[in-house]
Amino acid sequence: MTEGLVSIITPVYNAARFLEATVRSVQAQSYPHWEMWLIDDASTDGSAQLADQLAQADARIHVLRTPHNSGAAAARNMGIHAAGGQYIAFLDADDQWYPEKLEKQVAFMQETGCALSYTAYAVMDASGVPTGKIISCPLTLTYRQLLMENRIGCLTAMMDVRQTGKMEMPLIHKRQDYGLWLNILKQGYTAKGIQTPLAIYRKYAESLSGNKWKTIGYNWTLLRKHQGLSLVAALWYFTLFLLNKTVMAVFRRLFKRG
Repeated sequence: MTEGLVSIITPVYNAARFLEATVRSVQAQSYPHWEMWLIDDASTDGSAQLADQLAQADARIHVLRTPHNSGAAAARNMGIHAAGGQYIAFLDADDQWYPEKLEKQVAFMQETGCALSYTAYAVMDASGVPTGKIISCPLTLTYRQLLMENRIGCLTAMMDVRQTGKMEMPLIHKRQDYGLWLNILKQGYTAKGIQTPLAIYRKYAESLSGNKWKTIGYNWTLLRKHQGLSLVAALWYFTLFLLNKTVMAVFRRLFKRG
């Protein structure tokens, strides 16, 4: 493990139209001590070839391949195993970072000593045009608070392996990042947030946020099966999750009307 080095984990599946812009946002970082692991998950659109070209042009970029399409969790876990840095950060192949992201977040983690950090982030549309929407984040999150709702954007998260060890994401179809954050905080850590947007999430029809009902189902499975909560506890946190979503939806409608 190299102190101060940030290992960036990027699963790649049929992301050829976005991948180069994502990598360029990493190469533009003001913090120079990073390595990037592109894990091609049996893409069929030329992503693997593009990843190879990007790695050949920059020695800090490395390419791994899954033997068959295994899903984002397995791809990220392969990257976690290969990572050599003190810090592990996650960036999906269609998202981007602002140039100061790593510099500010590493300094924040060194100052606070937190094991897991996250930031606010902006949203762009499928073509990369900013929507003007900012997803805010709380200053701190405990395990019980995170059980109510995932407030940590995967594209913003960074963990200190020196404290957490190389914890893997649970092998579930969706919400595997949420499962990892919960498992980290379950050890007694408190996650800490930077309220300045330092990343840009690309929202389009295929993204998870486009299907709210599936998200609700994944949350229930995660609470009940993968966190091992009792039926009563799972119902309690699931109800809080639904109430929060309902309240936020009402506020958004009122804001639009206003």
